[in-house]
Amino acid sequence: MKGLVCLLLLLETFVCVVQHQVDGGLNENEISQQLRSEDGRQNPPQTDTLRDEASTDSQQNYHLCFTDIHAVLRELTATVTEQKVNIRELTATVTEQKVNIRELTATVTEQKANIRALEMQQTFILEELNKKNDEISNLTLGQVELRKENRDREIAFSASLMQSGSGDIGPFTTEITLTYRNVFTNIGNAYNPITGVFTAPLKGAYMFRFSIFGNGGTTATASIVKNGERVVIAYDYQPQHWLNSSNGVVLILEVGDVVYVRLWSGRRIYDSYNNHNTFSGFLLFPLR
Repeated sequence: MKGLVCLLLLLETFVCVVQHQVDGGLNENEISQQLRSEDGRQNPPQTDTLRDEASTDSQQNYHLCFTDIHAVLRELTATVTEQKVNIRELTATVTEQKVNIRELTATVTEQKANIRALEMQQTFILEELNKKNDEISNLTLGQVELRKENRDREIAFSASLMQSGSGDIGPFTTEITLTYRNVFTNIGNAYNPITGVFTAPLKGAYMFRFSIFGNGGTTATASIVKNGERVVIAYDYQPQHWLNSSNGVVLILEVGDVVYVRLWSGRRIYDSYNNHNTFSGFLLFPLR
């Protein structure tokens, strides 16, 4: 029974010692002193006979208990030391992982910033491309309109009286409209070689010019007419040999206005393959 009490006391003391060893650590001498102190506290002085018997039993039990406890203590001390090493290693690992996490966090933050910068750059590039596309579209539309407008502005003609042969034209008892059938140029098809009439396709300033040629001894007179009204004339008289004259004018025409050349009554002109008599006109510029 005393041995059991001793073992329990020693176990209680061992727990305290181990706890202290974990917290701060005790050496083996301190543990032995603490165990002896506890044994003295639990076994006060007795009579000589009882004390001798108790002392003998107590020393045997104490020696047995202390030997076992000391071995367990060394094992636990080694275990605690190993755990401390493991804890330090784990602490170092955790610290390293924290560093890695901070580095990864910084990397992720940097990548996010780069992505935002790239997105902003892409947005800027797309906006610039859209602007360029709009400019190109507007330019293309403008070019189409300009080309159409230029095509509308491409108005010019030039023609002479005879396509072949030679001979006199006139005299007639009334004025006639000269038909210049030998067409050199008719851009825009505003001149009609069948009627000899030019019809303005758009409002603008037009330049017209004509020439006449004839034999001497006669009078040659012709005029440019706009919408039935005489504008300018070309006149010449020579008693012999050849005669010629020419004139020109700039007219402001509305769409549909007509211009042509009229040979006066009683007048005569001459033409041949040399194309002496011509009628020409072209658009200088359109007007709004």
